[in-house]
Amino acid sequence: MDVVRDAVVVAAGLGTRMFPTSAFLPKETLPLVDVPLLTHLILEAKEAGIERLHIVTSRVKSFDDLLTSRSDRHAMRPELDSTLFSATNGLDIHVHYQEEPKGVANAIEAALHVVDGPFLVMLGDNLLMDVHATTRSMIPSSVSKRLVDAYAQHGGATVALMEVGEDEVQHYGVVALEGDRITAMVEKPEPKDAPSRLAMCGRYVFPATTQALLQTYTYEQHGDLQSIALQQHWMDEGALYGMVLEDTQWYDSGAPLLWLQAQVDHALRRSDYSEPFADWLRQRLDAQR
Repeated sequence: MDVVRDAVVVAAGLGTRMFPTSAFLPKETLPLVDVPLLTHLILEAKEAGIERLHIVTSRVKSFDDLLTSRSDRHAMRPELDSTLFSATNGLDIHVHYQEEPKGVANAIEAALHVVDGPFLVMLGDNLLMDVHATTRSMIPSSVSKRLVDAYAQHGGATVALMEVGEDEVQHYGVVALEGDRITAMVEKPEPKDAPSRLAMCGRYVFPATTQALLQTYTYEQHGDLQSIALQQHWMDEGALYGMVLEDTQWYDSGAPLLWLQAQVDHALRRSDYSEPFADWLRQRLDAQR
């Protein structure tokens, strides 16, 4: 089984739901309390054994500052984890451009000419974190590592899944599972049409055959559902697998309310902020009554 050494971070969208902030800053650079979202993704990829990181973006967005080591500034705050200032150290970084907004699969395709073998896909506005009280020391998410391990076990395209509420299924691609194999897939179904409440949550491992298959399942034929058509191909072959995440928190920087909820939830999990923040929040909520 080929080793997964490449990760493709899809970060090309303009994030209009986060305007005006995302008109000036990529939503993938927004901080979760005090750590940029992209830093979390980079450290998650390194935890999974990734050696080459591919950022797929648009010409109007720049990640140069976050892809540059700032280890010289750690001395100003030595109590912080040094990895937060140099997350990209040890990675071979490539930046690619999606020239037109043509969906996720088209964005992935922009990087595949320099991807070798199977690869991890990370949607840049989705953060999946292990549920535990974090400390000032950075504890990378284990989700991508678990997904890479699952791919090695199954030998086929593997998708991370999380259970969502019945009223949320219409926002996601939703699947049915038999064992670990995905047997049905519906994009943004009405609750009555959903095959389950298991939603695809922004992490995938795709095989080396992906680039060739995208010449068959083209954007011109399938539009923004190109990535769904690709996965349905593997599903029809019995070679699409799902890994259900438990003890995982899903954060989304794609909309103001979702990101505000993420800030509150994460702050309450942080050992350095949880107690004073919870006290303030209780007082604030009491004052609202």
